[in-house]
Amino acid sequence: MVRRSRAISGARAPLATPAPRGGRFAPLDPAGVERIITAALDILARTGIAECPDALAAQMVAAGATRRDDGRVCFPKTMVETAIARAAGRVSLPGFVEDKGLTIGGGHVHIGTGGAATEILDSATGAFRGAQLVDLYDLMRLVGALPNIHYGLRPVIARDMDAPFLLDMNTGFTCLKACAKPIGISFDSAAHLDPVVSMFDMALGRESGFRKQPFCFGVIVHVVSPLRYAAEGLEIMQRAMAHRMPLQICTAAQAGATSPVTLAGALAQGLAETLAGLMVVDTLEPGYPCIFAFMPFISDLRTGAMTGGSGEAAVAAAAAAQLLLHLGLPSTASAGITDAKTPDAQAGYEKGYTVALAAQAGADMINLSVGMLGSIMAASPEALVIDDDMCGAILRSVRGVEMTDTAIDLDRIEAVATGEGHYLGEAQTLELMKTEYTYPSLGNRQSIADWKDAGARTIWDVAVERTADLLTQRSTHLPKDREAAIRAAFDIRLPEGP
Repeated sequence: MVRRSRAISGARAPLATPAPRGGRFAPLDPAGVERIITAALDILARTGIAECPDALAAQMVAAGATRRDDGRVCFPKTMVETAIARAAGRVSLPGFVEDKGLTIGGGHVHIGTGGAATEILDSATGAFRGAQLVDLYDLMRLVGALPNIHYGLRPVIARDMDAPFLLDMNTGFTCLKACAKPIGISFDSAAHLDPVVSMFDMALGRESGFRKQPFCFGVIVHVVSPLRYAAEGLEIMQRAMAHRMPLQICTAAQAGATSPVTLAGALAQGLAETLAGLMVVDTLEPGYPCIFAFMPFISDLRTGAMTGGSGEAAVAAAAAAQLLLHLGLPSTASAGITDAKTPDAQAGYEKGYTVALAAQAGADMINLSVGMLGSIMAASPEALVIDDDMCGAILRSVRGVEMTDTAIDLDRIEAVATGEGHYLGEAQTLELMKTEYTYPSLGNRQSIADWKDAGARTIWDVAVERTADLLTQRSTHLPKDREAAIRAAFDIRLPEGP
């Protein structure tokens, strides 16, 4: 079942320069793709989804679903295929600053933060401590400044916020104040949507401003694996839709624990749970802007703990992206979830291959990919800066070899081969050196002797310095008068500052 790309759903035009398009890497062969999609459709038709709220279940039954005696809602194959065919194939995510917006879909790769880390690696002490609101602010300011990070999904939980509403309100405010790119947050309760969106309207400076420029997407867990709807998540989803907030709906079963132990089985169940979210959206409003975070997590079966940096995690995330790209649904993959506790060699290789495979497979968004440590239990500003360097190289690899009309010039090859014998001074070399090639901002390419002469600094040393420099920059996109009005109207705990 292959679909063509559909029109953009959302409020703003895409960026002028499109993101590189992935999809060259295909961990599943065509027969494997069809087998997993068929299995997912069979799961929805045969086993269905439990714990659907009665009112929503009645709407689904009226649209063609069935409800078993045990309450599970089952979806016929044709009903699911119809929902897929009319789902939004592209979703526009505006930024707080309009030219920071993104268009999600079609395998165009974007990299961002994500997670719910509770710890911060303090570079000054080398120890972990509880994440605070100011840490969220610093991380999101870095997202706003780093060139290869395209959006900021809140990466840490501020543990100094002692009530759920206080946390949701201050998370929303802190993210928007820190970062002009698209942001994403989650909500503890549907009741929190109205005041948070009211605060967003105040930040934009116009009534119903957020409906016209929804710069924040809602991150919502719509299922609890295996194959049960999350009632609170569905309530939050419906309230977010009422505010025209773009959705990123998540399924994150853990192979060997809450999904089958085989990767194929885990992918089939995970895809069924992902499509179960689509069935909610399609029932409420067909074509509503929704991005599908299909994140098949992996267990270390020796302990039962999640492992985000394994080879299995890398190939499962890539396969999930491949499946959604095949169906034409905007996708989010999980990658970069290193199990390492510090930004060491293990962190580097686990982040490198997991993010690279997801990107090459055509994941439209890659969450959890930067700045995270310890199986997403901790975050590090310096790791975020290092990972931005890595992502620049990965995004360049996604571009591949570009075959322009002038890429191969036989006359130039003849001239150089029979002349000076090198291309360093050629006009084409000078013209393309900054577009054909990507250069690291932290990675070191000096000779060993020159590196020693320059102080023999590690990439961590350079990242500490670079992070400190970036955090001296002020966030200026939120006007001071609007910030003052928000602080007067709500209990904002973020200290006033840069």
